[in-house]
Amino acid sequence: MDKYQEAFNKFDIPGTAGEIEKRCNELVTKHSKENFTPEVLKTIHGCIDLTSLTSIDTKETIWQLTDRVNDYEGARPDVPNVAAICTYPLFVDTVKQALTAQDVKIATVAAGFPSSQTFTEVKVVEVALAVMAGADEIDVVINLGYFLEENYDDLSEELQEIKDSCREAKLKVILETGALSTPENIHKAAIIALYSGADFLKTSTGKGYPGATPETVYILCQVLKKYHSITGKKIGIKVSGGVKTAEDAVVYYTIVKEVLGKEWLNKDLFRIGASGLLNDIETRLGK
Repeated sequence: MDKYQEAFNKFDIPGTAGEIEKRCNELVTKHSKENFTPEVLKTIHGCIDLTSLTSIDTKETIWQLTDRVNDYEGARPDVPNVAAICTYPLFVDTVKQALTAQDVKIATVAAGFPSSQTFTEVKVVEVALAVMAGADEIDVVINLGYFLEENYDDLSEELQEIKDSCREAKLKVILETGALSTPENIHKAAIIALYSGADFLKTSTGKGYPGATPETVYILCQVLKKYHSITGKKIGIKVSGGVKTAEDAVVYYTIVKEVLGKEWLNKDLFRIGASGLLNDIETRLGK
C-alpha cells in the first residue's frame, strides 16, 4: 500500500452523492433560518475575501476597490471589515500602496491561475514575486491533470514547493470541485492538499467550472474535521464561486458551524470569496 492510499484510508467518504445531498438539505432546512440574523451577517462580512479577477482590472479600479474597504473602516464599529482583498498578482503592490484599513489581508491568485497548466518553476517564481510584492495570502489551483491521472507524487511535490515559496504567507489550495465532480475525487484531492501544506481548502476558481455547492463544502468540512482529529491542526475553508446573496452565505456558514463547530467561524478559518456579496450583506444590515 502506498502512502497516498494509506492516507485516504484514514478518512471515510461521508456517503454517496445522494446521501450527502440529503444530509445537506437536512442541515440547511433545520438551521439556516435560525442563523439568518444580523449578528451572523456581521460575522460573515468579516470573513469575506473581497475579490476582483477580471481581464479589465486596472490600477485605478483596484485602487477604488481598496478605497471602498478603507472607507468602511470605523463606519460601522459593530461590523468587522472584510478579511482580505483578492486580486491578480499584478495588483498586489497597488493594494499595498492604497490599503490603510487595519487587519485586512492582501490576497492574490497565482501559480498559473486559473488552469494551473504551466511549469512548476513558473508557479514557484510567481508565488515568490507575489509575496515579495506584499501578498499575505496565496490562492493556487491544484494541477487537475496530475490528479486525474493519479500522479499524486508530482501533484504533492509541486504543492510543497509552492508552500515553501509562500514563506510566511498563507496558502489556500483551490480544488476546483466543480471539475472534480464526484465525492470520491473531491475527498482525495482535499486529503492530498492537506498533507502537502494547505492552510486553507478552497472550493473553486469561479472560472469555467461550477462553483461552490453545499454538498462540496460538506465534504470538505468532513475531511477537515477528521484531519483535525488525526493531527490536532485546524485548517481553514474558503467557499468561492457563485456566492452572491446573504442567503447563499448563511447556507455555507450553517454547514461549517454544524460540521466543524463555532470555533471555525472566524476569518482565520472561514472565508467566502466574492465580489457582489458585500453589497447584499451591507444592504441587509442597513446604515
